[in-house]
Amino acid sequence: MPGFGTGDSIFPPGGDGPPGKTIAGGYKTPSVQKPLPRDYWFQVFDVVLLAAAMGVSVWLVLKRRSRRWLVGLAIFSLAYFGFYREGCVCPIGSLQNVAVALTDPKYSIPMVVIATFFLPLFVALFFGRAFCGGVCALGAMQEMVVLKPLQVPRKLDRALGRLKYAYLLLAIVLAIKPAIARDFVICRFDPFVGFFRHTGAPHMLMIGAAFLVAGMFIGRPYCRWLCPYGVLLNWCSRVARLGVSITPHRELDCGLCTEACPYGAIEQMRAMRKDCLYCARCYSSCPNEGERAKAKDSLVAIGGGAR
Repeated sequence: MPGFGTGDSIFPPGGDGPPGKTIAGGYKTPSVQKPLPRDYWFQVFDVVLLAAAMGVSVWLVLKRRSRRWLVGLAIFSLAYFGFYREGCVCPIGSLQNVAVALTDPKYSIPMVVIATFFLPLFVALFFGRAFCGGVCALGAMQEMVVLKPLQVPRKLDRALGRLKYAYLLLAIVLAIKPAIARDFVICRFDPFVGFFRHTGAPHMLMIGAAFLVAGMFIGRPYCRWLCPYGVLLNWCSRVARLGVSITPHRELDCGLCTEACPYGAIEQMRAMRKDCLYCARCYSSCPNEGERAKAKDSLVAIGGGAR
């Protein structure tokens, strides 16, 4: 479209359009879409980058057992998928789009949206919730603010965890309604997208801020208790043949990993893959795995060489 014309005035596409007073009836021009759509190949690049980031997450956690590098990946994902892409490369929000496409023959979605939705689920089938660890921008934002997490009582944690199942059902029901009544509540009530886009309703910014403040003392409250996509990741990761395992070849059972996990994902000193968020804190705390073990081995080697 070349733009809108009113007399001799031309308004470029993506602009604010003609002033309301020039249109009969006091018409108010709709706000410009934010963020603006990207070229198709840039969208493909985002999907490829998403897949690559999950591959790196799997490698860092299952092979390198490194929390330090995983935090670096989380910072990158927060910067790119969160603030640069303004939360648009998001399988959480695409959940409702896929639900509508499956129930409404007239509703179609691009292949990149389908790929964004299914990629984390496909990875979870084999390796567990790698997307949650250092790739999801919403999770990364919460991960960055954890200071001194408290251990939530198991019964309370499980009770609150049922909220995400109700949220998932509500989101699907509202999405598959007739088009005139359709509501995409996951995107509309995303608590962090306002920070990514530097705009948003004041009450949503306050809710997001409340989640972050709570996240300083309770590990990722949104991910654990409200994320509807987390339900699907939970189901898929149950059949994963590989995933986080604590000291698989030399069990220690000291309990340090249980104390280190802020997400209640370790029971009887074993990682529960359906709940594990790939944070690698258990490795950091373990005398036999991760950076702590490598540091100990280095000191032993130095001490042996000194003799």
